[in-house]
Amino acid sequence: MSINAEVTKSGNESTLSVIRKFSRKVQGTGLIKNSRKTRYFDRQKSKNVQKKRALKLIKRRADYRQLVKEGKVIEAPQRRTYSREPQTATAPARFGESTPIAR
Repeated sequence: MSINAEVTKSGNESTLSVIRKFSRKVQGTGLIKNSRKTRYFDRQKSKNVQKKRALKLIKRRADYRQLVKEGKVIEAPQRRTYSREPQTATAPARFGESTPIAR
């Protein structure tokens, strides 16, 4: 598939404006957008592969939980994650959080 984007210089138009006109025309074709979209295409895994991977993960987690119970492995502290729920009363309020918002 080939798309031609042709621009001609008219009158006393500067070279820079011709380049700008060309790049706008190329953007209009959607060629660059399409090529960037397909650049990192990763085909979907088959259902069989997905199931095998999920089962491995479940087994690995169960083994880890068992090792923690036996005391052979020290459990890593949970990472802090972002949640939309309001903070608990135990956490100190940050500056400006207690101020009412004018509506």
